[in-house]
Amino acid sequence: MLLAVAGMSQEDVNNVTRKLAGDWSDFPADQRAAFAFARKQAETPTRITDQDVADLELAMGKDRAWQIVWWAARCHYMTKVADAFQLPLERVNPFWAMPGAKKSDQ
Repeated sequence: MLLAVAGMSQEDVNNVTRKLAGDWSDFPADQRAAFAFARKQAETPTRITDQDVADLELAMGKDRAWQIVWWAARCHYMTKVADAFQLPLERVNPFWAMPGAKKSDQ
């Protein structure tokens, strides 16, 4: 939903999410580091180490790294809550009402 709100066409959203679900080689090294951290945080959060955070800081810079740590943790938490209560996904993208949302052509 957020990719569409950022102005990406449905085709672009599909392409990016397909890449995110598989091969990350087309993404820059800093983004691959962020994806790897977020995946580890989602799958095995108790195994996150100081070295994982240091590696993320090296790849992204301290401020961006901590934004990733915080935002990914929040998203993982919200997913767990939604799953626990079996909350359905929205039928309409709720982010279209946000200031700055860009409607794509598709």
